[in-house]
Amino acid sequence: MPTREDAWKLLCEYTQGESLRKHALAVEACTRAYARKLGADEDLWALTALLHDFDYERWPNAAHHPTQEHPYEGSKILRERGYPEEMIHAILGHADYCGVARVSPLDRALFACDELAGFLTACALIKPSKSIHEVEAASVKKKLKDKAFARGVNRDDVYKGAEELGVPLEEHIAFCIDSLRAIAPQLGLNGPA
Repeated sequence: MPTREDAWKLLCEYTQGESLRKHALAVEACTRAYARKLGADEDLWALTALLHDFDYERWPNAAHHPTQEHPYEGSKILRERGYPEEMIHAILGHADYCGVARVSPLDRALFACDELAGFLTACALIKPSKSIHEVEAASVKKKLKDKAFARGVNRDDVYKGAEELGVPLEEHIAFCIDSLRAIAPQLGLNGPA
């Protein structure tokens, strides 16, 4: 299996935007933490999360076509570079429109962490300190009901993700907040220096 350094190089080759790179790091942190909690392969889960959107900037797929653009184009590149099918399956499964069933714990964890990581980042960025350390699960749960806030986040995916993972929503939110706090400096969410 390729190394994390290989995966980071691949991400950076296809993703120039800092915010999308930080999103990849956030989803990686949450997914890795679930792997640790569940006794799964942390490296496999982390690399899957790190690369889940690596092709998004180049092929954004506004039409949500199942076999064109993101994540389909990325899956072809990952296969060419020798990444495992389990990883590719999870990446295809994180986009409902691909029609790939989420069957493994990795599939479900990636899906559950993706939209939520983006939402938690948005919640941190509206704090005066811009710090994830000030974000609490109860306030996030309440903020999910505000449709005007972070409109790009699919709330149904957040709810469905926790349900598929078999974790109560507030517990899932708190778990992911803790995961992001562990890498807050890398995400630019550590607050004032």
